[in-house]
Amino acid sequence: MSDVTTPIPVPKRPWKHRDTALRVIIPILMVLALLGIWQAIVTINAIPPYILPGPVLVAQSLVKDWGTLFPALMVTTQITLISLALALAGGVGFAVFLVQSRWIETAFYPIAVILQVTPIVAIAPLILIYAPSTQVALLICAFLVAFFPILSNMVQGLKSVDHNLLNLFDLYGASRWQTLLYLKLPASLPYFMTGLRIGGGLALIAAVVAEFAAGSAGAGSGLAFRLLESQYRLNIPRLFAALFMLSVLGVIIFMLTSFIAWLSLHRWHESSLKREN
Repeated sequence: MSDVTTPIPVPKRPWKHRDTALRVIIPILMVLALLGIWQAIVTINAIPPYILPGPVLVAQSLVKDWGTLFPALMVTTQITLISLALALAGGVGFAVFLVQSRWIETAFYPIAVILQVTPIVAIAPLILIYAPSTQVALLICAFLVAFFPILSNMVQGLKSVDHNLLNLFDLYGASRWQTLLYLKLPASLPYFMTGLRIGGGLALIAAVVAEFAAGSAGAGSGLAFRLLESQYRLNIPRLFAALFMLSVLGVIIFMLTSFIAWLSLHRWHESSLKREN
């Protein structure tokens, strides 16, 4: 009799790649179907383009007006990303400051809540008065909207650390900053990533709304001004093209923040671990 143990074959998952492909193909097919239905409705009912243009006309307008729309897209993208970066730095820093003491949180957290619940459209005129330039005013407006979700999630994450782990760090004589650096910040990473995904979308929305409120125009204006300009000129295909560009930008920001979250969490956190069953 041989004592050599035959290795047990590991079952393969032949459906894994197929499932991944379906997750990509099905949404694309759904979008194409909706665009086809949209084009059919416009064509069958002979709807004028100044009321509802078809996808083909919108695509043509996107190509024709690319020289006008693309610089505006870059302005909106720049404002969105800079305000999001400032909100990330400010939200994390202020959250760390708040959790150092219950009295500090009691004193300063209501101020952040007041800034959050105040409509940005209401305070945008004041910001425009006191800001040195329109671009700075837009950055401040977008920052204020994206700041609170990041702050709120980060505070919740820093306060949700396992008490057993906190007691273990105390037992080994870890300082407050060592506990913060090696325990609280890593443990709050899932909450931070949630705030990042929310803040990315809100920063884009706030940038557009702030530009609407500011009424900025000219060569340095963003897509919000191009939307208003197209509306005033009844250039509805260009309006839809600008809306399409904003939607694509929002999707890209969401995908980018989701990828960053997956990259940070997929090896250890339950929310991103791959399920084998």
